[in-house]
Amino acid sequence: MKAISTHYLGATDRRGSRIVASDLDGNRVTIPYPHELSGEAVHRKAAQALCVKMQWTGALAGGATKRGYCFVFVDDGAVTRG
Repeated sequence: MKAISTHYLGATDRRGSRIVASDLDGNRVTIPYPHELSGEAVHRKAAQALCVKMQWTGALAGGATKRGYCFVFVDDGAVTRG
């Protein structure tokens, strides 16, 4: 199962605010902060951008962490049952 974590990067002198989405394999994407969204939707957009980049498909479920958000795939085919 693949997990995607996201976090906020504040604005600098050269760049505006951004959201970073990454997985434990080192795949990563950074998007400009989507000001038209708020809360989880901001982080979900970054997670979806990583999915597009990596050509991953499936529904994502997400929740807040201390650092940002974490998203996992919830499709029946992606879940390993033991």
